[in-house]
Amino acid sequence: MAGKHYVQPVALTPHKHLQQLVENRRVFNLKNCELNIYESYEQAWRVPLTFNNFVITTMVQGKKIMHLFDQPAFDYRPGETVIVPANETMVIDFPEATMNNPTQCMALAVDAAYIGKTLDYLNEYHNSERTETKDWHLQFNQYHFNNDPDTAALIDKLMRVCSSPDRARDIYADLGVKELLIRIIQQDHLGMIARESNTNSNSSRLHYVLHYIHEHLTENISVDVLCHKACLSRNVFFKWFREQFGITPLQYINRERLKLAKQLLADRNKTVSEVGLLCGFNDTNYFIRLFKSSEGVTPGTYQLVCTE
Repeated sequence: MAGKHYVQPVALTPHKHLQQLVENRRVFNLKNCELNIYESYEQAWRVPLTFNNFVITTMVQGKKIMHLFDQPAFDYRPGETVIVPANETMVIDFPEATMNNPTQCMALAVDAAYIGKTLDYLNEYHNSERTETKDWHLQFNQYHFNNDPDTAALIDKLMRVCSSPDRARDIYADLGVKELLIRIIQQDHLGMIARESNTNSNSSRLHYVLHYIHEHLTENISVDVLCHKACLSRNVFFKWFREQFGITPLQYINRERLKLAKQLLADRNKTVSEVGLLCGFNDTNYFIRLFKSSEGVTPGTYQLVCTE
């Protein structure tokens, strides 16, 4: 996964106000969503949790182990988000929770009708004659992912808004939830197209462009060539790409190069400069700055840590 960006912890529940030590819940109800803050203060295993609505969860502090979708269990740590459809049971372990080291997790349950209206908005206003996306929807292609800066900032803001006494909080929350949903839908869409492009590169313009990027990731990728591949002018290409995926072509290329860099850094025989060049970065200093911005540490530090 890409580098993590963390959500600011909220004040823990005072011990004298705890109603239970595992998944103690504080809830804030709004018109179209419900914010839940869960805290656990002792070890526990196989704890079930189910929501009647689609839920966006973000780990704030501590560690959980998640069992979801009949897939292998995975660690859930701060800086990460998990999205879960309505009525899907999460089974959760708390292997490290103590009174001095509690877990804290945010869960934002969103009304199904509101999600439907957001998808209708995307289908009506976010499509054009240039796009192959005719039916926006959530497929949960990527249900566990690291927060990018925009996602972390939005979740931070929503936590403040939902827990505030401001009489206009429903209005502010409405704007934030819609933007967060759109970003998650775009990210889900990008993950699906990227995977499909590996085996079916000619099914659409989107698949063709992403396949070309992946095939030439270690080379100098010209924006003009990408525009030509998409049969779009430069300005239209940038607008089209961002409409589809919520990020620019350069952001996507750099993100994929950094994924490759993390794989190559596992080999201690490779220097940071060599890895940068192998990933298509001609400027080592730029590679280091970009890597640290994404991962929170320099490539050299990452190499030492990941190969211990």
